[in-house]
Amino acid sequence: MHLLTVFAHPIRESYTGAVMDSFHEPFRESGHTIDLVDLHGEGFDPRFTEADHAHFWGAQVPPDVAEMQLRVEAADRLALIFPVYWWSMPALMKGWIDRVFTGGWAHRRQDEAGSVLPAVPTLLLAVAGSTQRRYDNRGYHGAMRTQIEMGIFNYCGLVDVESLFIYDVEGDGNQTQRAAGLQLARRAGLAFAAGRAATTSATAD
Repeated sequence: MHLLTVFAHPIRESYTGAVMDSFHEPFRESGHTIDLVDLHGEGFDPRFTEADHAHFWGAQVPPDVAEMQLRVEAADRLALIFPVYWWSMPALMKGWIDRVFTGGWAHRRQDEAGSVLPAVPTLLLAVAGSTQRRYDNRGYHGAMRTQIEMGIFNYCGLVDVESLFIYDVEGDGNQTQRAAGLQLARRAGLAFAAGRAATTSATAD
């Protein structure tokens, strides 16, 4: 099995980076391969430039986008790991999607029907500073799932998409929650690598 992880945090040694490492552990232990797209580390340019606009209207795909598309195509599993910024993914990760998930490659163009991408299981692993109660009360879960799961991935034919949130881990004073979050990420990795629902398996007692 080959996992592609897209990671969006400016500091690789951050807590979000530790979450990713815990998630990856079961894949490595089982001998699976991992391709890490560290958007900050690789210096990915999220700007939708004139070249991207030209490609939208039929010109050649920009070389850096073509390379990313090949990496996505090689994956049997796809994971996006990121801190929650304003109840969404960071702009860098959104820019990656804007540029890489192009019409004709990720989805049909407007005058055609259906999707293009194969239904690769996809996990969104979001690290949240706020509490689960606040997310529940304010409807943030639904908003993020509508925007990201349905608006992006389902639209592109990726129907096996899950979102897993690790809550209340902002600041160094939340060591208990942080430790629990790392265990949650590892359980999610175990389930995701085994073809089970990551969210159900990770949160089960």
